[in-house]
Amino acid sequence: MIHVCPLSKIEETVARTGAERLLSLLAAGTEVVRPASILAENHLHLVMHDIAVAQDGMTMPGEEHVRALLDFAYRWDRAKPMVVHCYAGISRSTASAYIIAAALAPKRDEVELAKTLRFLSPSATPNSRLIAVADTLLGRDGRMIAAIEAIGRGADAFEGTPFELDIQA
Repeated sequence: MIHVCPLSKIEETVARTGAERLLSLLAAGTEVVRPASILAENHLHLVMHDIAVAQDGMTMPGEEHVRALLDFAYRWDRAKPMVVHCYAGISRSTASAYIIAAALAPKRDEVELAKTLRFLSPSATPNSRLIAVADTLLGRDGRMIAAIEAIGRGADAFEGTPFELDIQA
């Protein structure tokens, strides 16, 4: 199970779910405190901004980020949950949860997965750059991109409500 939350809810989400893995997607300079129950080797902290087009002074999500995310996901034994978060729990984290679910369930339909994501998180607005890179790396021929575009922008929110995404739904 993948649990998605904002930065402000990491500690409580890890405690509530018994998660052993943590994926952090934050801009440079945004601190994250790894909960004591998460071993250092089970925490991946990727530094990037929530942008889809290159901007001066900002780190755009790229292939190296998605490859690291996928490697982290493939090493997960799934015995205990993974928590995925970004600052607000709306864009980078929802894109990453979608990517992980697509990678670990390669026969799962991209549209069904995107619709499930929207149902679970009305505010989800997956980062389109992360989705595009993953679509290429996973050989999905544009299907991930089209599915996320089809669900559109999520409802306005300061912070996403934590939710869980079942990989094999």
